[in-house]
Amino acid sequence: MKNNRRDVILEIINDTAVSTQEQLIGLLSERGIIVTQATLSRDIQQLSLVKLRDENGVYRYTLPPAAAVEKGLFSEAVVDVDYALNTIVLKCRAGMAQGTCAAIDSVRHEGVVGTIAGDDTIFILVRSEADAKKLAKKFRNDILG
Repeated sequence: MKNNRRDVILEIINDTAVSTQEQLIGLLSERGIIVTQATLSRDIQQLSLVKLRDENGVYRYTLPPAAAVEKGLFSEAVVDVDYALNTIVLKCRAGMAQGTCAAIDSVRHEGVVGTIAGDDTIFILVRSEADAKKLAKKFRNDILG
């Protein structure tokens, strides 16, 4: 139940500019999830959500600057980066691809069309070969620190 609730919280904050816990409680309620303010506060803390100003100047809950989260995961999880045409392939340590892929998705890199992760491999489809080359270089730099 807790993991499902947290997944729904992440979906909501990705789709909607949520600026207060009361607003988030209401949106959860609309989805059939009843939660107290204290429980929601713990969820927000455990998800490491922060309030940042979006492109419209509105403060909203979001994941922490994902670039930092992503970079930390990369140094731990990713062992190889390669690309062919407009597809990047990341080889990860066993069992770490899905979490790393979620971090990549949260950053919303320019040019990324979509991602898919298995147990130890991530495929990232980008719009062009130039985008693939640029993003693969960034990922390699993140691995090397």
